Amino acid sequence: WRVARGLPAPLRAGLAVSLAVLLGAGSLPVRGADPARKEPIHPPYFAIRNARIVTVSGPVIENGTIVIGRGLITAVGESEEVSIPPEAWVIEGEGLSVYPGLIDSLTTLGLPAAGGAPGAGAQQAFAPPRRISQGPEDRPATMTWQNPADRLTLEDKRLETWRKAGFTSAVVAPDKGIFPGQAALINLAADRPREMVVKTPVALRINLQPLPGFWSFPSSLMGVLAYVKQVYLDARHYDQAWSLYENDPRGRQRPSYDRTLEPIRESLAENWPVLIPGNRTTEIRRALELGEDIDARTLLYGGHQGYEIAEELARNNIPVLVSLKWPEKPKDADPEGVTPLRVLRFRVNAPTTPAAFEQAGVRFAFYSDGLGSPTEIMKNARKAIEKGLSPQQALRAFTLSPAEIFGVADRLGSLEPGKIANLVVTDGDLFGEKTKVKMVFIDGRKFETREPGRPEEPPTVDLTGRWELTVSTPQGPQEMTAELTMEEDGTLTGTLISPRGERPLTSGWVSGNKFSFSLTITMGPRTLEATYTGTVEGNEMTGTVSMGPFSADFTGTRPERARARPPSGWRADQPGGRR
Repeated sequence: WRVARGLPAPLRAGLAVSLAVLLGAGSLPVRGADPARKEPIHPPYFAIRNARIVTVSGPVIENGTIVIGRGLITAVGESEEVSIPPEAWVIEGEGLSVYPGLIDSLTTLGLPAAGGAPGAGAQQAFAPPRRISQGPEDRPATMTWQNPADRLTLEDKRLETWRKAGFTSAVVAPDKGIFPGQAALINLAADRPREMVVKTPVALRINLQPLPGFWSFPSSLMGVLAYVKQVYLDARHYDQAWSLYENDPRGRQRPSYDRTLEPIRESLAENWPVLIPGNRTTEIRRALELGEDIDARTLLYGGHQGYEIAEELARNNIPVLVSLKWPEKPKDADPEGVTPLRVLRFRVNAPTTPAAFEQAGVRFAFYSDGLGSPTEIMKNARKAIEKGLSPQQALRAFTLSPAEIFGVADRLGSLEPGKIANLVVTDGDLFGEKTKVKMVFIDGRKFETREPGRPEEPPTVDLTGRWELTVSTPQGPQEMTAELTMEEDGTLTGTLISPRGERPLTSGWVSGNKFSFSLTITMGPRTLEATYTGTVEGNEMTGTVSMGPFSADFTGTRPERARARPPSGWRADQPGGRR
């Protein structure tokens, strides 16, 4: 708003509305530069020598060299055995570790935030019935024809955020509806959206969530299950009709084309994995039964209570995408409410599922499940390691296992000659809390992961707690709540809660009594970054929130009762509170 004060009144009014929407986490379509295009042009050949190379598919090479040529891995081995081409850009790898690029196994990265036009079927699902169903467009919440490879956008800010954390690929799929659509495996950087696609489709997704509303169908779980089975029965009948016609069309009436059933027919013919949700034991068994009923190649996603059913999953050779969004106590839970023992056990035991899968021999991979930042993803992966999962299997669940599950292990998931040059280079063990990603390679292109400047002065205040924020905008004050947690080194994490929902912090720090934290805000098909900076005095904070050319003032208060105990090292009797 400050930058608009000198502008003409009509333009100033337009900017005022835009700023209010931004700070309120609204959704206005915005065009902007593609973050991937900011990268400089890189040479086609690289070599990282004298590094620790974790191939995943083979033994760790403690002093190795990896060579990249025109987007592919051309050589991997002991440094003295690998010849480096004279045209290669050589990177000294002493003290560095090289891993295959990480894969997020189910997400909406790179898809328009609003999910795109849901189609007439989804619209019909929430409207009172007016006539008898006439065809595929009238099926409720069913968009099997949607292929995310056709709807990718480079303007999703999350692509850069995930990339900086070492993620180079993802399996993307729409997430709204009973049949949201297909899944595609993409790389997280390219000059054009179509260049991101590695393979499509790699799966078909099913949700089992009943539709809301009195007039909706199906509005119950039983109805959803019956509907899914009926769609598959229709698809098999459709396949028979077309097969008969295509084998001998003379004298036969031509069947009608059905864009809903055509992808299912193709998935059955080519044995695509079918993503079916199941978190608790009853849901997992229901998903397995549904997979048998529709005769599909079941790929379970969720799996939190898999620790109770790991042996059964292994016997049936059912792969699982394990959600890293571990169950937690709701932030708005009644503080005096009594939580059932079964719920407490579920929360405690869910992170043990990956270890149970490893022991039983279940194939599994990790996915983010809507977590807002890679920091949360890796934190929850470390929780699984603390609960018994081996670091080697945790790494495999981010690399080779998803590549195998989705049929791309011949091109991704491990460091082998001939595979796509998707690499992540770190300064230590991938799952170490202090480890930093130094660079990533995607399709052989090098991306530096420089961190924004952060002051080195240790924190003298503790921001942990619940803060009530008020942002001053031209449209009036905007009220928000920030749930913040500060580590002893000043690292700041948490969530910003607004009327539009919750958004996790993507980065944050405290230095002295100064602080800064950032989060992403969705605006139509684009995701932008909002940064809050300011100072703290006791339970009061003041500062500025900025997004691109816009900025506004904000204030915050923390009620005494909301303050958490300060970390070790703080003393109230010392100036600033720091020992």
